[in-house]
Amino acid sequence: MTYDLAKPSDVVDREREWDLLTDFLADPSREMRLGIVSGRRRHGKSYLLRALSERVGGLYITAVREEGRGTALQRFSDAVVAHAGMRPGTLRFSDWRDVLVNAMDVVSRQAATPLLVIDELPYLIQHSPEVPGLIQQLYDEHQQGGGTGARLVLCGSAMSVMHELLSGAKPLRGRAVVDLRLGPFDFRASRDFWGIEDPLTALRVHAVLGGAPGYLPVAGRPSPNNGFDQWLVSTLLDPGRAVYSRTETEYLLREDPRITHHTLYYDILTAIAQGATTPTKVGSALGRQRTAMTHPLDVLISTGYVQREQDVLRTRHPVITLADPVIRFNQLVTLPQAVTIEEGFAEQIWQASTPTFDSKILGPHFEDLARQWTRRHAHAVLPDGLPGPVGTTEVADPAARTRHEVDVLALVLGERPQSPRARIAVLGEAKATAARRGARDLERLERIRDLLAEQGHDTSGTTLALYSLHGFHDDVVQAGERRNDVLLVDLPGLYGVREPVVRP
Repeated sequence: MTYDLAKPSDVVDREREWDLLTDFLADPSREMRLGIVSGRRRHGKSYLLRALSERVGGLYITAVREEGRGTALQRFSDAVVAHAGMRPGTLRFSDWRDVLVNAMDVVSRQAATPLLVIDELPYLIQHSPEVPGLIQQLYDEHQQGGGTGARLVLCGSAMSVMHELLSGAKPLRGRAVVDLRLGPFDFRASRDFWGIEDPLTALRVHAVLGGAPGYLPVAGRPSPNNGFDQWLVSTLLDPGRAVYSRTETEYLLREDPRITHHTLYYDILTAIAQGATTPTKVGSALGRQRTAMTHPLDVLISTGYVQREQDVLRTRHPVITLADPVIRFNQLVTLPQAVTIEEGFAEQIWQASTPTFDSKILGPHFEDLARQWTRRHAHAVLPDGLPGPVGTTEVADPAARTRHEVDVLALVLGERPQSPRARIAVLGEAKATAARRGARDLERLERIRDLLAEQGHDTSGTTLALYSLHGFHDDVVQAGERRNDVLLVDLPGLYGVREPVVRP
């Protein structure tokens, strides 16, 4: 029997991921092949793998957090037996090796593309830590000839556990063909997925939920199209909803077994949300030494809740930010007023929190999307096409006795970060304020460009980019029309509703 491997219409976006997985299945080798799929909760891993399994007649089984070893063995046995066309309960396998051997045998007999998916593997490992070692044994046996061409995909949301499967001296190291880390939708795909008409509303929703597709079923009613403020009050600030940000944050942090001292991790997340961008600043905010922050920060980075990016131009200047919008919203808005919110005053709290939302959530998020746009879409309008590394930096201005923070800096393709004489492709400022951007903003970028040239960087082909939430004054639009080194990107341009206002 042959199967159509085309991506189903209900699987939104994910073309690259679907192609990778179907290529994995199409490998003609008769030896067993192993794939790893990991990703944050609500990113759509299970949906994608169920669709893939259904496409080829494979066997999809998921572990359960609260389940013990005996119950899990029985349920997995029943799933294998049912896939073979027998009545559940007919057989019970005595150990996990029997389950795995019979599962791969059944899928090999039932389908031309034998696929076995074990989802939420970390839950299984909690009570049956021998499972990865057994998979290694079966894998090695299949490489010695006589294999059935079985394809095994292991999936999980506990990022640290999944990443360690292939690390160091772990049994599965060097055996996986695929190591897919499923991320959220980007901001454009997320807007399409939610069906949001207004780009500003799309930006606000993305600033509090990000691009995780799993939030739509639990937060899509009422639709944010009917009013962002009312939607937010009735979702992230409603203690009775599953997507209430305090509940969701607690659930997210419980995903990683290494996060046990919740108070410490909450304090670290709050410090970062409030602007602590280095381990030293985080430690100072908590009254602790920098060295005491190393382990918990590494844990939060490995889970994907915090990201550490290096300054594009300066060495040894990491920038730490929150990667999860729900956690950021919780630490800045919900958590400080949780008691009042849970007393029924969510609407009043939200009104009072608007300045915090605008300055500490929407502003940084807009800057981040400006960098994403530069990475993924700016090549269509830049004179030299695709840029190289994109990030942030600070530029010293000795004459003014200050330092200029640069929101968007892109090197020329092929340049390495922290190079002493790097060629700079884009120098940009992103502002989410209500004011339109004007000639003074352009003059600031010109000053920074001159400073970078004095430091030895090549700015001869640098494009000066202004990213604005609410458009531009006529003076800077006219300047952009006269010059070929100015790029103006408003919100519709960012979202692809139309091209940038002015392009080089």
